[in-house]
Amino acid sequence: MAIKALGEFIADLQSRGRYTFTRKEAADFHNGSSPAVKKSLQRLAAKGKIVLIHRGFYVIVPLEYRKRGILPPEWFINDLMGFLGVQYYVGLLSAAAIHGAAHQQPQEFQVAVASSIRDIELSSLHIRFFKKAHLSSIPTAQTKTATGYISVSSPGSTAIDLVAYERRIGGLSRVVTILQELRDLLDPAGLVEAAEAEQSLAPIQRLGFILEKMGQGNLVGELRKWVASKSSRPTPLQTGSSRKGSRRDANWNVIQNAELKGDL
Repeated sequence: MAIKALGEFIADLQSRGRYTFTRKEAADFHNGSSPAVKKSLQRLAAKGKIVLIHRGFYVIVPLEYRKRGILPPEWFINDLMGFLGVQYYVGLLSAAAIHGAAHQQPQEFQVAVASSIRDIELSSLHIRFFKKAHLSSIPTAQTKTATGYISVSSPGSTAIDLVAYERRIGGLSRVVTILQELRDLLDPAGLVEAAEAEQSLAPIQRLGFILEKMGQGNLVGELRKWVASKSSRPTPLQTGSSRKGSRRDANWNVIQNAELKGDL
């Protein structure tokens, strides 16, 4: 029977530490008709043994994760991006959590990609994609997971992204809280390296201002010099808020139109 054959196929993948496969791989293994393979995959999915994440791409769900309904995204994100042929890195709140900022665990897995991809929304899985055109230049690190390695933005690049996308990840206060947890992982050279990879100067100005106000003047000294060497424009600390009556910080050319508050 096709379902038995595919069950053996899945068991073999798991025995080799692999938890993803494509529909083409399943069809090649079974060597049967397309309708029969499709029906077998549907039966396995109904039993909760596999999950269709993207058209033609499946994730195996071992018994210990059956109640949860899906594996942790970091177990399969590298395979998914390879299947889609899209360059990526795990970023923003998900990268911060991987780096150790666990105060506020993200409710979704956040991934920066080089081209537009529709978010993945399943009952037990939420993957949010953020397009970043110059993604290939961003400093990243290969981080070990249970199934291999994934690409994660460096602490410096993570900090810049958090500021750049602050309105989409919970606001400025949440960003400040996470930066409070990340500050020990940040270093002057890493911040400048991350800044040099960016196309927009504004989030770098805002990040430098925030870190300095957090008492990290020694950390951002080199970054301040780097910003001073550029033709920066006045940028609001909080985008989308009024600038009226707000002071401008001369070091970072940042308009102080919001208060900095964190939860730590």
